[in-house]
Amino acid sequence: MEKRKLAYEGKAKKLYETDDNTVFLVEYLDQATALNGLRKDAVSGKGKMNNQITAYIFEELTAKGIANHFLEKISKTEQLIRKVEMIPLEVVVRNVAAGSFTKRLAVAEGTTLPFPIIEFYYKEDALDDPFINDEHVRFLDIASEVELEKIKTLALAVNDALKELFLEINIRLIDFKIEVGRTAEGEILLADEISPDTCRLWDQTTNEHLDKDVYRREIGDLIPVYEEVLNRLKNKGAN
Repeated sequence: MEKRKLAYEGKAKKLYETDDNTVFLVEYLDQATALNGLRKDAVSGKGKMNNQITAYIFEELTAKGIANHFLEKISKTEQLIRKVEMIPLEVVVRNVAAGSFTKRLAVAEGTTLPFPIIEFYYKEDALDDPFINDEHVRFLDIASEVELEKIKTLALAVNDALKELFLEINIRLIDFKIEVGRTAEGEILLADEISPDTCRLWDQTTNEHLDKDVYRREIGDLIPVYEEVLNRLKNKGAN
């Protein structure tokens, strides 16, 4: 697969065109961000951690029948994905109260929610990615009512699969963010990445943070934490 011109550069990834017009090459960068990009730091080794973790998780989701854009990992920092039209939504699924949820609703962090809660955020940097509801999604013509139901169904399926996967390696899935895209045929696919950048992960035994909150809250170093998650995934089922 030949890497061609840069198509898009985000906070932590670059997307390149390839010699196949249905495929992007993704390069993960050694960069950590918080506060919607207002805080940014170079973190050596982070790109290869997120690329490998995301590749492993997407392979697991594919095996469980969850439709996604992942094709294959081609190097420590690069992978190939299907080209989709990204829907400008961040879809958050919460199993345990944490982060902004605790502040908005005055719920103690760590409170187990009685059912998974899905939230939508309009992916627009100029507006600081505001929290929106179903009617806002339809008003902004982001997705149709039918697509919105498909997105919710997909998000809950991903939640079930991730909870099971992480529980096998003694990790509790607190919440996570996904993004989705449309194929040329109109199919809704899971897209972007799934990593400690996009999930809150706590050790099942100690409640130790195994995610980007160690960077957001300045309570530890990212690389050892991400290495721990990757090593647990690699060793899953070894015992």
